[in-house]
Amino acid sequence: MDKFSLRSPGKILKKTSGSADAQDRPMSQSNDDVAAYRGTLESGTNTKMARFIKLLLCVLVAVTAHALIWRKFERTVYAPEVTGRVASLSYMPGRDLPSGAKPGAVTPEQIDEDLGILADWTHSIRTYNATRGMEELPAIASKHGLSVTLGIWVETDPASTRREMEAAISAAKRYPNIRGLVVGNEALLRKEITVDELISLLREVRARTDLPVTTAEPWHVWLQYPKLAAEVDYISAHVLPYWEGLPPEQAVPYAEQIHDRLQETFPDKNIVIAEFGWPSDGYNRGEATTSRIEEGSVLRYFVSTARRRGIDYNIVEAFDQPWKTNEGTVGTYWGMFDADGKAKFALTGPLRSDNGGTMRLALVFGGLMCLFILALRRFSFAQGLAVALASNAAGAGLALVLHHPMVSYLTIGESIFYGVGVALLLPLLALTLMRFGEMAQVLWGDEPVRLFRRRERTDGTGRLPKVSIHLPACRESPDVVNASLNSLARLDYPDFEVLVVVNNTPEERLWKPVEAHCQALGERFRFINLPKVSGFKAGALNEALRLTDPKAEIVGIIDADYRVSPDWLADLVPAFTDAKVAMVQAPQDHAESGVSLSQRMMNAEYAGFFDIGMVQRNEENAIVTHGTMLLIRKQAMLDVGGWATDTIVEDTELGLRIFRNGGVAHYTNRRYGQGVLPDSVAAYCTQRQRWAYGAMQILRKHWKAFLPGGRDLSFGQKWHFATGWLNWIADAAGVGLAVLNLVGIPFMLLGLVAFPPSALLAPVFTAYAIMALHTALLYRRRVDTTTARIVGAAVSAMSLQLTIARAVFSGLIAQKLPFRRTDKGGMSKPGRLAQMAMPELVLGLLLLGGSIAAYAFNEFNVTEQRGFAMLLAVQSIPFLASTTMRLTEAFEASRVGELVPGWFAALLRRPASTLQH
Repeated sequence: MDKFSLRSPGKILKKTSGSADAQDRPMSQSNDDVAAYRGTLESGTNTKMARFIKLLLCVLVAVTAHALIWRKFERTVYAPEVTGRVASLSYMPGRDLPSGAKPGAVTPEQIDEDLGILADWTHSIRTYNATRGMEELPAIASKHGLSVTLGIWVETDPASTRREMEAAISAAKRYPNIRGLVVGNEALLRKEITVDELISLLREVRARTDLPVTTAEPWHVWLQYPKLAAEVDYISAHVLPYWEGLPPEQAVPYAEQIHDRLQETFPDKNIVIAEFGWPSDGYNRGEATTSRIEEGSVLRYFVSTARRRGIDYNIVEAFDQPWKTNEGTVGTYWGMFDADGKAKFALTGPLRSDNGGTMRLALVFGGLMCLFILALRRFSFAQGLAVALASNAAGAGLALVLHHPMVSYLTIGESIFYGVGVALLLPLLALTLMRFGEMAQVLWGDEPVRLFRRRERTDGTGRLPKVSIHLPACRESPDVVNASLNSLARLDYPDFEVLVVVNNTPEERLWKPVEAHCQALGERFRFINLPKVSGFKAGALNEALRLTDPKAEIVGIIDADYRVSPDWLADLVPAFTDAKVAMVQAPQDHAESGVSLSQRMMNAEYAGFFDIGMVQRNEENAIVTHGTMLLIRKQAMLDVGGWATDTIVEDTELGLRIFRNGGVAHYTNRRYGQGVLPDSVAAYCTQRQRWAYGAMQILRKHWKAFLPGGRDLSFGQKWHFATGWLNWIADAAGVGLAVLNLVGIPFMLLGLVAFPPSALLAPVFTAYAIMALHTALLYRRRVDTTTARIVGAAVSAMSLQLTIARAVFSGLIAQKLPFRRTDKGGMSKPGRLAQMAMPELVLGLLLLGGSIAAYAFNEFNVTEQRGFAMLLAVQSIPFLASTTMRLTEAFEASRVGELVPGWFAALLRRPASTLQH
């Protein structure tokens, strides 16, 4: 008898013929009935009350730790207190305009409301224009006890400039609370006018009014045009350290230096710092970081310093201006008040970060997500605590993501990008939490108890039920099929039949040798040829079910390429002694003799599901039934109507219907057979496309059973099937996110749309990190493998992302796609370089190119831009992994591939302890 390996969690227990390994003995614990199994778990020390107390402890510890972390990151800054009112504030109406809107005429009511707020904070305001509703401002300001430095907006249109000048001069003559006129605001910086033209305007205004007259420009423009100083009554300089990329703590000393430099340059002129400020949000600019605390601290230090030194100043600005998007992400956040008219910080007392609302939201989300633990039928304290902490981390991430648009002024374009991004992020966040939960369960939870072990070959009466083995084949290699039949002929079981159902195979060269071989093997082997049958594989299996020997009680299903162990039936059929058992599933496995490097990578990826995912699902009687190495009670099949022909994953759909009908399934992680790997990467993708598309078909067909009121399935079954589908959907969401970022990158680099905030980037990076840890740690714990094979499995899995995404989108929209068989046994040739997956290659290179561009054009080292560049690079990996798989396959298929050193190819060979044929 061939040697087989018996896998158990975390190790491989090798078995040879006649061995008496303890894992092969009949189980002393009855696990035939899931209800009894659950009842056992609820008894003794693991009572419902004990479980509730443990749950409560985990949640309390996690939520407390979560709250303490929020408190730890709260900032408190002590800055000089500013008593009384500040000297002057820049005022521009329009705080109620939406982000990106163009300001229009302002109403007196709007001005009155705004100045009513400012009157308690300042003595004076500076404006920037004198028309479009601003004609009434001086009178309203006088009512509130405010003086006005009136601005004249200068632009390229001489007529518009003339209207501004006339309105300002007229107002200056009528309103005594106007204390000066400012002709132009950064007009030279914007190159709206020449210095000589500006001097001409200044001379005219000075000639027509007795008030002080000046123009406002950044400090360096005054140094650039020193002759301008002779035409003004005082120097009105803008000093904005943020735009210089200085850290907040250097802002005030820098402003002092600039003031002193201007005073030295123009000793006979009074120097007024006409604009000084700091934004409360937006990108960093070099070392210049933004926050409300930074703004409050910088402004309080500046006002205190200006008072001490007797420096005239004006703070920019009074209110946030959501419409002002032409100054980058910070342009809207320079106000001392937000767009709702609420002060962003106090002038006295400590400055504290205002994270209370976000913290409360995070704690609520974290607490609710702790209910995730309730999905764990049993859990150790370490496992429960780990999941509770992860749930709170996810809650914090979700709170930050949802909080961002509440405190930010997003343009319509940014809102669309953000909304779509959040929608695509949610399944990734859910999947991340689910993966962490599985990781905690495997690493820190109890060992699985429902793994089925070999039973004695009798139910006590000496009777063994008849088994009918169905082997469907469609355009399969006759050599492969005949090898499978030979292995079935060696089964060590007294009563079975084999029905070979060749369907939709008109080529006689493919089915004639199989027919002849069945005749040679004897009467147990029946050959059925169905030249044209509808319903794909399910239709053929339904015909086989109809032709099954009436005496058969158990139906076995294997793929046409599987070579089975002689003790497959002898070991597993006794499970059906329990009348409630409807199915027994053994893992898929594949022979690696003579296979390529890319095929070994595929096989390593397959192993993860059968040694990790299936073991965990089995604990809740929620396995995914596969159409090979599967034993089903015939009556259970008949009770649910046999194989369904309205899905291309008839095996999984049948299993779900049996579960809904109350059936119990068992799973063993021992390999009882090996099949043939897909011939090529293309065939591998075809198979996965069918699985993902079929999963969406099942979701559409059975979704009502997963609603809270659905009683056909247990909570554990609903959980595992739903999270399984979530895996597929998350892959599609990942592709959607990558495409969204590709669409957005040109707009972001041009400054038309903001780069995603850190609140949106952090969960995505976390999702990728957890995915990598999940693969590495759980493969190490559950799969008998090597590091090289883990890497190979990861590359192989990632390479399928676009294939899965297409299938998911098609499955959620299209009613029916044709069944596409997976080429095996040399029925197709490996791809060459010309056959590489071009969409994946193009997407991967575009993402990588976008990453390089975002990094290269990050002149001011913006954190969000740097993070986005990293995200694009990470998102390119799955697409480039697909190209890597194709390149590996094409390389090996070429003559050059023959030169690959043996040691390199051996890296991905499976350990010697695993199944060999």
